[in-house]
Amino acid sequence: MSAVAGLLKDSGHEVRGTDRVYPYPPVGDLLAALGITVMYPYDAANLSWEPDLVVVGNVIRRDNPEAQAMREAGIPFMSFPQALKEHYLSGRVPLVVTGTHGKTTTSSLVAWLLHAQGFDPGYLIGGVPLDFGSNYRAGRGSYFVVEGDEYDTAYFDKGPKFLHYAPQAAIINSVEFDHADIYADLDAVIESFAKFARIMPSGAPLLVPEADANAAVAIRETCASVKTFGVDAGFWHARDVAWSNGRVGFDLMAGKTHAGRFDSPLFGRHNLSNTVAALGLVHEAGAVGPGLADALSRFAGVKKRQEIKGVRGGVTVIDDFAHHPTAVRETILAVRNAFPGARIVGMFEPESNTSRRKVFQEEYVTAFAAADRILFCAPLEKNDNLPPEMKIDMGRLVSDINGRGTPADIIPDIDELAAAAVASARPGDVILGMSGRDFYGVHGKVLDLLGKRDSTA
Repeated sequence: MSAVAGLLKDSGHEVRGTDRVYPYPPVGDLLAALGITVMYPYDAANLSWEPDLVVVGNVIRRDNPEAQAMREAGIPFMSFPQALKEHYLSGRVPLVVTGTHGKTTTSSLVAWLLHAQGFDPGYLIGGVPLDFGSNYRAGRGSYFVVEGDEYDTAYFDKGPKFLHYAPQAAIINSVEFDHADIYADLDAVIESFAKFARIMPSGAPLLVPEADANAAVAIRETCASVKTFGVDAGFWHARDVAWSNGRVGFDLMAGKTHAGRFDSPLFGRHNLSNTVAALGLVHEAGAVGPGLADALSRFAGVKKRQEIKGVRGGVTVIDDFAHHPTAVRETILAVRNAFPGARIVGMFEPESNTSRRKVFQEEYVTAFAAADRILFCAPLEKNDNLPPEMKIDMGRLVSDINGRGTPADIIPDIDELAAAAVASARPGDVILGMSGRDFYGVHGKVLDLLGKRDSTA
């Protein structure tokens, strides 16, 4: 929503927004920098300035006071995927990156590779690429990169957002069960991706993971030209991989053809797969120039995706968006790979609609046990009437993780949680905070405490 607001603002429209509370960083900071007023909480009076169009986010329910006032006043409205398609994708070449995992990093990388080579792409991404400092850009070139979300569109359109984006080339980066609040089971998730695959134009490039059985089911009825990708296997794959100092060098292969030697600053095997997918997509889209390898080597990453917030007293503090158990596990393993010998102290906020539910109760045990210590704050309480029997059992989770040999605790107070994390970390270690929000500013609290400890050592 903030990205669409920014696009419309940059196009010369007066834009205002509403929310339940003021948006947390980095979105709140971005909106403030854009000069976009955010009114909160929701109230029919927020429409008193008589806007010409209301763009409705998917968290808004039919009985929201502003949604009711909007309909009663007859103000035109549409979902944000509709607004994006109508105002920014028409006449462009949409490159759409989808998948349960890796969407934000991969779409950010595609946008950067195009930009750094001079293609002047537009983009809309669910995170903030550090190279751009913004989650959107109109661009003047032919390409427009979209992070394609499988979450529903609006209260008046329960289909996935990515069905609106008219893809001309695309990635399905993985397919797993997620978003248990809107999808009944894995089959329902697979069907949503199958719908996306079916809207691909005949012969259009569609990249899917080599070893993903669920993605293979989703593409059975597509007319697209499917190419697989992976680290060790797939049409697009990496060869002669060398990890060193948090970076990775590799040869990119297109079948048996050598497509160049590359160096990437993204650590972790899952990010190497993301990188291969991004490089494959720009090749398939015909957007490759002599500066491609240099562009990849200079990619700065994405906020809240293995973002290093600082180093104090020899301890590295990292912020990550991971909330699905697969993402948690892969993020911890990536950090372990990038910081050999370091102990990993994990902090986790169960705040997403996935992590607050017990659907992944057992999977989380294995995922978190990959850390050396894990600290949980209390699950975020939302006004969604989630029945107690559907909520994750935090006491059992902590007990089971401890049973696997990884010390785990629940510490509801954020100041106490930050202090416990610092007390657990030695020079050379990593403190990894995982949350889809700002986690109550815990990363800054940890850095402050580490600084104080270092000054008195």
